[in-house]
Formats: sequence, C-alpha cells, structure tokens
Amino acid sequence: MVITSPFARAELIERIVAIVDNAIVTKTDLEAYREKLKSGGLVDDALLKMKDPKALMSDDNALVSHLVDERVIDQEIQRLGMAVTIEKVEQEIRSVTSRNGITRAQLKEALTARGVKFSDYQDFIRTSLERQALIDREVASRIKISEEDISNFYLAQTQQTNAQVFEYRLAHILIRPVERGGQSPDERIKLVQRKVSEGTRSFSELASQFSEDPNFSQGGILGSFKAGEMLPALENGIRSLNVGDISQPVKTPAGLHIIKVINKTLVEDPNLKAQKVQIQNILYARAFKDQFRKWLDQKRENSFIRINEQ
Repeated sequence: MVITSPFARAELIERIVAIVDNAIVTKTDLEAYREKLKSGGLVDDALLKMKDPKALMSDDNALVSHLVDERVIDQEIQRLGMAVTIEKVEQEIRSVTSRNGITRAQLKEALTARGVKFSDYQDFIRTSLERQALIDREVASRIKISEEDISNFYLAQTQQTNAQVFEYRLAHILIRPVERGGQSPDERIKLVQRKVSEGTRSFSELASQFSEDPNFSQGGILGSFKAGEMLPALENGIRSLNVGDISQPVKTPAGLHIIKVINKTLVEDPNLKAQKVQIQNILYARAFKDQFRKWLDQKRENSFIRINEQ
C-alpha cells in the first residue's frame, strides 16, 4: 500500500501495516520494535509483561496486534488529556539515577554506549509514565481482592474445608517420665486423675501441688496455641474437648500430661496468614491480566482499526 494524504510525505515510501484512528503502524515500526526486543532496547513493559516476547519477535501478526494495542492506549491518553509534563519526566529520571546510585552524566554515558539518544530516553520515560497512569486509573484501581477471595484460593490449593483453626489456651499438670518417691509415672498420673475427678480442689491448685513441669507457671498455665502449632500428641488429646474439659493422660517426650482447656476460639489459619500476601499477589496478577485484556478489547471495539495484509 502506498501512503497518501493525510499522512506525511516523508513516509511516502513507507508501508502502512495498521491504522488506529489518527495513528499508524508502519513496517519500519515493526522492524524497529522487533530489533529492540532482540537487543534489549527501550521497550515499555506496560503491555509487554502480558505477552510472550519470543512470539512477538517471530510472529508478524502478533507484533502488529501488540503495536495496535499500544496505539489504542496512546490514543486514549490523548483523549483523556493525560499527557505527562517535562517536569514529571525529569523527576522520574532523577529517581532512576538515585535508585541506581549514578549521576545524570553517567546515565547519559550509559545510554550513549547503547546507542540511545538522551532525548529518545526522555520520550520513552514520558510514554511509560503516561501509559502506567492510564492503566492505574482504568484497570488497576478497579481490582479488589477480598479476604474471601484469598481464603477460597487457599482452601482450593490445600483442599481444606475451613480457613479458620481453633486457638486454645491451656493449663496442664505434667508428670515426668522418671520414678519419683518410689512411684512410677503411671502411678503418679493415676493419683492426679483421681484428685481431678473428685472435684474437691481446683485444677490450678492441683497443678501447683502435683505438676513436675520445670518451667511451671501459676495455675499450670501452658500458654495459647493454634491448631498445627502443638505437638501432634497434645493436639490429638484436646481436639474434641470443649472449654473447661480436662483430657485423659497424654504422652509426649516430656512425660504424661493432664490438660485443661481454659479457652477455645476460632482464629485465622496461621498457614493462610503466612501465605496471604503471596496469594493476594497471585490473584491480583490474574485479575489484572484479565481486566486489562477486557479493557483493551473494549477500546479496540470503539476505535477505527484497519490492519493490512502482511
């Protein structure tokens, strides 16, 4: 196709591969972009992170579609009057030099070594800022990842049925696994059981008299623990107990325990809590990719687009 008015005479020998409203994509644009991908040139990744760069380098149709998307975004920036000022461009450049611990002169030297003019770099920064601002406004700001979304993802991945676990506040009486006073551990634990069942004295009093815990605290308080944080034997021993219940003897490497459940509440699964940020990032990335593509497709439908045969 030969370019005619209303496009510039300077492009008379160019071949137009696509028209997007008042913008065009030329064969030279395609080759220049492909070369930037190959050589690591200045390429805005606002769209690129959603694409496969290898596919863009090898597939003309995919590359044309990608550049059409960029033109659609740039046309929307113009329509909304979201052009970035040179002051903001310079502010971003100062941020770049600060983050990299270099001076402006060193940045220019590095660009020159890569064959990039500083004015082209300023244009690249301007375009990147404009596109990111538009995407933040039209797409990113509208994505909400709820606590329910995070919990549902966690449950699906772990094949659990609940994103909550019980947290227990426990007291115990510990009998050490050694003979003491001529009595075996089994004999001593049976004595404690009998005293507990009589109910004439409080668990706290019995703990003060009989517990052999070297780290004994008042009332035999063992502490607060979430499901999954205790020794399996302890957790199994109290799993079916309600508040105020007292366990049968539970054996652990420390000895024999009789445990009282002082409090029992549902709390967030600690494993879910540890993974929450990671899950949120995964869900956000998925939602962003989906919503961005939908937004772009809608803008393409509302634009005049003609793609010529390659």
